[in-house]
Amino acid sequence: MTNITGDQALVKKINMSIVLNTIIRYSPLSRVKVSELTGLNKATVSNLVLELCEKHLLLESGPGESSGGRKPRMLLFNGKAGYAVGVEIRLKQMVAILTDLEGRIIAENECLLEHHDVSSVLNRMVQLIKGLMQLVPPSHYGIVGVGVGVPGMVDSDGTVLFAPNLGWEMVPLRQLLEDEVGVPVTIDNEANAGAQGELRFGAGRDAQHLLYISAGSGIGSGIIINGELYKGARGYAGETGHMTIEADGKACSCGNRGCWELYASEKTYNSLDASLPSRRTLDLVKYAEQGHDNTIAHFENIGRYLGVGITNLVNGFNPQSVVIGGPLSDAREWIQDTIEQVVSKRTLPYHRERMEIRFAELGSRSTVIGAAYSAISHFLGPVRVSMPVN
Repeated sequence: MTNITGDQALVKKINMSIVLNTIIRYSPLSRVKVSELTGLNKATVSNLVLELCEKHLLLESGPGESSGGRKPRMLLFNGKAGYAVGVEIRLKQMVAILTDLEGRIIAENECLLEHHDVSSVLNRMVQLIKGLMQLVPPSHYGIVGVGVGVPGMVDSDGTVLFAPNLGWEMVPLRQLLEDEVGVPVTIDNEANAGAQGELRFGAGRDAQHLLYISAGSGIGSGIIINGELYKGARGYAGETGHMTIEADGKACSCGNRGCWELYASEKTYNSLDASLPSRRTLDLVKYAEQGHDNTIAHFENIGRYLGVGITNLVNGFNPQSVVIGGPLSDAREWIQDTIEQVVSKRTLPYHRERMEIRFAELGSRSTVIGAAYSAISHFLGPVRVSMPVN
């Protein structure tokens, strides 16, 4: 027998998500316009709007334009109803931000990571998160959650299955962190988080089919298909940094050989001039700006290998656009031309037609903003439906 009550509750949940996401995306909107955009009848929209206002998620502003009769009240998303913390774990540092529900950064902090054992990283993460929690402005919901982007494979329970650059296996990070901070926690692969950040707030806002390439201490990819994050059969899609590009290449910590990230990430910095005082990407960008020939040549070589890997992904997924993010996006001036030349020469012509290569609008913050968005999305509800504007 069909559970009618359950079905009705699900329909209401879906409709509420449609209304809320439509207003988030296109506000300010009148109730009539929400009804037109969503296809929901006016009475349903009015009831759902009333409930969302009671939950402090919507606000009404002054009257809008009238097509005759009384001017309508305009609806706005209340981005200051709550706040979220986003965290990104990198190889040498950890970055954390405090955002409102619309992804606007309120505060940020970072720390160096000298040790990668779980206990050390967890302690530093808790310190960063609790420090930002103390800066939360007064709001109805306070901190709604914490999102973390991790350079590794993560399952649906928030367990880090394998993070070779950190030396982690089977780490129940979500549970460990929730026990420490006392709010809901979401854990995802850092490239997936970066893809979400650029899709919602950055260079991917107009894309339905997007490849986000996170290039930093390693390489990962976030894959957007039909406007939704693609995670594969078991949730592990996007580990493209371990795609083989040299059949008999260097040995990788993952157990494979010739992995893409060995040739096109910060792992290549070990081969740079030993006289350089620092090999962090931001510092190397400064050396390149000063005309340091070896650094410029090194970035160009990274660009060539990034182009080779991107070519393989473009031929496989046929995206509208490729967005390059992560720390290496800061080296755009020295890698962009080489990437575009390689992709132009090697990609199948029908695949590259109207396909754009962009750099992350959020820069090196794509992942940390996307991680915060994951926490916000979890708070607003798991049903995420957006309606196209005609």
